Amino acid sequence: MNPTYGFILWIVIGALAGWIGSKIMDTDAQQGGLANIVIGIVGAIIGGFITRTMFGDMSTNNGLFASFGVALLGSVILISIVKAIRGNKLAG
Repeated sequence: MNPTYGFILWIVIGALAGWIGSKIMDTDAQQGGLANIVIGIVGAIIGGFITRTMFGDMSTNNGLFASFGVALLGSVILISIVKAIRGNKLAG
C-alpha cells in the first residue's frame, strides 16, 4: 500500500471514529473537527493495544470495518477518561 494512502486512511478513519465516538459520548458540540481526528487516531492506538492484549495479534484479520471498530472503541474509552479527569467537561 502506498504510504500516502495509508496516512490519509488513518486521518479519515480517525475523523469518523472520533466524531461518532463524540456523538456516543455526547461531547460533539464541545470539540471541533481537529479534536475529532486526534481523538480518533489516539483512540485507534488505545483500542489496538486493548484488542491485542485481550485477543492477541490478529493481523491477518485486519479489515477496514474492524479497524474502524477498534478506533471507535478506543475513542469512546479516551473520551470517557478525559471526561472523568475534567469532571464531565471535555472543553475547558
